Amino acid sequence: MKKPSYITHKALQKFIQLALEEDLQEGDHSTLSTIPKDLIQQAQCIIKEECIVAGIALAEQIFKTLDKNVSVEIYIKDGESAKAGDIAFTVTGKAQAILQAERLMLNCMQRMSGIATLTHDWDSRLVGTKTKLLDTRKTTPNFRICEKWAVAIGGGTNHRYGLYDMIMLKDNHIDYNGSITNAVKMCKEYLKKNKKKLKIEVETRNLEEVQEAIDAKVDRIMLDNMTVAMMRKAVKLIDGRCETEASGGVTRAMLKEIAATGVDYISAGALTHSAKNIDISLKAVRQ
Repeated sequence: MKKPSYITHKALQKFIQLALEEDLQEGDHSTLSTIPKDLIQQAQCIIKEECIVAGIALAEQIFKTLDKNVSVEIYIKDGESAKAGDIAFTVTGKAQAILQAERLMLNCMQRMSGIATLTHDWDSRLVGTKTKLLDTRKTTPNFRICEKWAVAIGGGTNHRYGLYDMIMLKDNHIDYNGSITNAVKMCKEYLKKNKKKLKIEVETRNLEEVQEAIDAKVDRIMLDNMTVAMMRKAVKLIDGRCETEASGGVTRAMLKEIAATGVDYISAGALTHSAKNIDISLKAVRQ
């Protein structure tokens, strides 16, 4: 799997440093008081339930942040399936670093593997259709980089990463502004003035708003909380003039039916806000 563009060493290092600072503060006294500084040990990452594994590459970087000479032997790569009892990797290095990295590594992998597993399950329902599964910005503050990465690992497609990389006019923007027509006109003027090239997406709630968005010539129209029958009419009305996205209250059971309407995308906040963590542990291998 090709890494999303936002997954850079610098971005991950910033996340790791902030997370370690939150956990370590002045020091891991449990480890510092009982484990010799130069003691070299080994540990195994054990998967304890069936899942799509995610967070392996991140785990390796976390360990190397605390011990640059650590060795990680990977047996299961990001995006691969695993069953209970499988060993994902073995890490060998300073025991202090292994213990200090343990909880951060597990927190990330358990959450990311849960999201990747759920995404893979949902995305499998769309096989044979043109419709792509999108995530949303309904992510955990300061953990978005990991959650969106997990969606990509699970086979989903990332929507915009933040507020800065796409214009999305939602119901509140439109209600505050007065109309879709006015809001889109102002957006286009803003983009021209600031020399920015950003796609414009508009959320619509009924067929009248869909027509208004078509007339405004936007890049994508979101069909928000519409019935399947209304989505079908909207897609026919749009007739390929822009991209279409179904959103709002989407469940796994609805995916095939929604895809059958011909929409280009289905977005679901559940991929990140409702995924169950996967049980994973790190166990010492005594040398």
